[in-house]
Amino acid sequence: MSRNVGNNTRKSNSTRHRAQPAAAVATTVATGTVAVMPVYPIDQLGSPFGDDSAAPLNLSASELRESAYEILIAAYRSSGTRPLTYTPQSERAADDRGQGHANSTLTHSSSLQRSLTSSAASKVKKALGMKSAKRRTNGDGESAGQGRSRKAATVGELVRVQMRVSEQADSRIRRALLRVAAGQLGRRIESIVLPLELLQQLKSSDFPNQQDYEVWQRRNLKLLEAGLLLHPHIPLDKSDTAARQLQQVIRGALDKPLDTGRNTQSMQILRNAVMPLASRSLNGSSVETCHWADGYPLNLRLYQTLLETCFDINDESVVIDEVDEVIELIKKTWTILGVNQTLHNICFLWVLFHHYVATSQIEDDLLFAANSLIIEVEKDAKAAKDPEYSKILSSTLSSILGWAEKRLVAYHDSFNSDNTESMECVASMAVVAAKVLLEDISNEYHRSRKQRDVASDRIDAYIRSSLRAAFNQARQTPLPQLAILANDISQLAFSEKAIFSPIFKRWHPHAAGVAVATLHSSYSKELNQFVSSVSELTPDAIQVLTAADKLEKDLVQIAVEDAVDSEDGGKSIIQQMPPYEAEAVMANLVKSWIKTRVDRLKEWVDRNLQQEVWNPRANKERVAPSGVEVLRTVDETLEAFFLLPIPMHSALLPELVAGLDRCLQSYILKAKSGCGTRSSYIPALPALTRCTTGSKFQVFKKKEKSQMSQRRKSHVGTASGDDSYGIPQLCVRMNTLHHIRMQLEVLEKRTTIQLRNNIKSGHVNDEFTNGVGVKKFELSATTCVEGIQQLCEAAAYKIVFHDLSPVMWDSLYVGEDVSTSRIDPFLQEVEQNLEIISSMVHDRVRTRAITDMMRACLDGFLLVLLAGGSSRAFSLQDHVVIEEDYKFLRELFWSNGDGLPLELIDKYSATVRSILPLYRMDSESLIERFKSAALEAYGTASKSRLPLPPTTGHWGPSEPNTLLRVLCYRNDETATKFLKKTYNLPKKL
Repeated sequence: MSRNVGNNTRKSNSTRHRAQPAAAVATTVATGTVAVMPVYPIDQLGSPFGDDSAAPLNLSASELRESAYEILIAAYRSSGTRPLTYTPQSERAADDRGQGHANSTLTHSSSLQRSLTSSAASKVKKALGMKSAKRRTNGDGESAGQGRSRKAATVGELVRVQMRVSEQADSRIRRALLRVAAGQLGRRIESIVLPLELLQQLKSSDFPNQQDYEVWQRRNLKLLEAGLLLHPHIPLDKSDTAARQLQQVIRGALDKPLDTGRNTQSMQILRNAVMPLASRSLNGSSVETCHWADGYPLNLRLYQTLLETCFDINDESVVIDEVDEVIELIKKTWTILGVNQTLHNICFLWVLFHHYVATSQIEDDLLFAANSLIIEVEKDAKAAKDPEYSKILSSTLSSILGWAEKRLVAYHDSFNSDNTESMECVASMAVVAAKVLLEDISNEYHRSRKQRDVASDRIDAYIRSSLRAAFNQARQTPLPQLAILANDISQLAFSEKAIFSPIFKRWHPHAAGVAVATLHSSYSKELNQFVSSVSELTPDAIQVLTAADKLEKDLVQIAVEDAVDSEDGGKSIIQQMPPYEAEAVMANLVKSWIKTRVDRLKEWVDRNLQQEVWNPRANKERVAPSGVEVLRTVDETLEAFFLLPIPMHSALLPELVAGLDRCLQSYILKAKSGCGTRSSYIPALPALTRCTTGSKFQVFKKKEKSQMSQRRKSHVGTASGDDSYGIPQLCVRMNTLHHIRMQLEVLEKRTTIQLRNNIKSGHVNDEFTNGVGVKKFELSATTCVEGIQQLCEAAAYKIVFHDLSPVMWDSLYVGEDVSTSRIDPFLQEVEQNLEIISSMVHDRVRTRAITDMMRACLDGFLLVLLAGGSSRAFSLQDHVVIEEDYKFLRELFWSNGDGLPLELIDKYSATVRSILPLYRMDSESLIERFKSAALEAYGTASKSRLPLPPTTGHWGPSEPNTLLRVLCYRNDETATKFLKKTYNLPKKL
């Protein structure tokens, strides 16, 4: 039966083994899709016993099968050491009547005549790990081999059917062997050249027609040519005449059939050429064994043909259950074919393996059996000394290794969780073959560290190759989709760890580590290419980098877990996985994003503050629009930051907040810039001098009341002007800074909440989650407080010392009589300004602004008393007016309990209260107190020449400079004489 019949049967029973496209490997492991072994083209699997291209066998498969059957029958005709015998015709007739003609022609062939029964399970199958009685059913529901089993009642009959030999051909061979036995009595089968004897015993009359006879004759002649000329057991000498003579006979027979009669000349010439060639020995001595079929590769091709009998002709993927009996028969040919146990093992290994591949790899039993047998071959190879065997072994294992490696270098195409046993067998065969081949089949084969490294190196190469291939197939998406690829590779890695790594760990201690290191390296190339093209933070960049970071964590986790029990703790694998630094790349992109936003905000602050007019009517809150806008921008920037899908919000938040804080600080500094300070409005103190009444009147007379009134009126009018530094504008600046200060607290609370809500996005620092670390607007907050303080002081001192200078500095207590230039006009102006401030400034800033206004008034009041210049002079009686004016000033700010608290008023007016009693003291007492204070402060021994105390600005009732100034403005003779004598102060400026 042709092989196509068996193939058709297999196709109908193997639909579950359909090949999978290579492109499907990207999702095979990740999704659990069933992967199957791709069908290996059988024509790519060269036979290790194939023809030498320089000297082909010139025998077809059918010719080899017929020749092998003839050898098998002849070998069993004289099994063991039994010589050829002849059975008389009478005995054969009795056998014919009892058993039939076909089986009566051979005697002493109990193996061939053994009946086929349901004996115990096959020992061969059991040894090779195969299942017994495994048949695939045909279309009628019965096993494909049942029909064959019912027809063959004996082992001989089974072998004939398996080898596709007709009953007529079998009968013809048996008759010929009887004739050979009759003519070669007492000789063993290995001492004759079987084709030569068959050519002489069978005539054309033994065949249905002349054509069949000529085909048969040519086959036997080609067999002689192959065994004696093309592939002899012992190499031929070029000068051998017998070889040339045999070649001539064979060539002549191709044109004209050879006359093979017993005494014909042609037959005698053939015998004379064949026997010397078959009887040669290496040392030239005569031998009894004829070497005509034991030359390589003819002997192994014949033996392979015999071993093919072990497979069901109806289903070539199944080894028959009678394999034990069949192999027992086949082994009888060893003496003729020059086969021993080691050659049998390697030939049977190839036959099992070849059938597995040729039958589309649907029967794993064949693979398991081949794996078991290759281990036996490995043992045989340790003691191998025959170079011819080494050549056969190398060729066989190279073919097996080539096939196995085609499976393993892309094992994701061939295997999955459903066929891991097959994968383990393939890997085992590859490792064994590689180890044996590495030793070059030498006699020094031994188990060494180097061999263990061979297995590890091979598995390492398979893992890396297959995973690179799987990665490349998965990498069919454009670069922005690297996030999807990272997820696929992560799933591939975990599947690899669960399915394949446990298998490979038998040979490689870091199988899973090698796998993830390969995937890590493959993805790294794609990621680096992507990163090099990214210059700014985009959604694609964040998605890819986040996915890459997760992938790397997954891969490293697998590598670490795989190396728990290793000697180096997995360092060798981890070193192959240089960090992606995806977080660092992402952090740099986020930092660039932060810098861009901060720089943009800074430019906005500079541009908009130049256009800000601080209009108090811009909105109800009397806050500058630029202040509202800058806060809105800060809030939007923070919100955009938390919307970034990154895992490091807490780590990068301080940098963002610090940048925004600097922008806000810049806004605040610019908002109060140019508004002045307390010291910038306080006038320079005039030099100490002595004033006379005359000079006092002269100064007063130069100032007409109408002029003073007009000056006050025009100056107060500027308080409500449109200049950017007017009092209303200063109030708007105060409100803006206060608004920013309050909103900073809102921003900090909101940032804390957003950070807590982003816990899932990354690792959140405890310092931030408890709200402590988020409060990073410290520069702005501090600058706001300082700015409000500065603006309140600037507004107060501007009003008192600049805007109200005509009614305070230029008019208060100036004139002939102090009572005529009292504080009332000044208080009226102050009250008007207080109303402006109260109506414009935020409630929480108002107290501060009014307090500073009170401080400015008190400071101005003291400056008039202590540093009013040459236009002011006070008599002892003026203390009543002064104290009364002070009381009016206090009452203005207390406002019957509606103004400042008395405690606050007392706090800031303490200095004034402590100095006013000096104006009630007589000049003699003042002089004594001054002297005492000066001596205590400066320690001079000269009572007539006291040092001139410097002006410190820190007024006090015991401070020498304060006491001296009260004396300078005391309008009496005693004070005049003391100042003239002590300091030679002039009486007038």
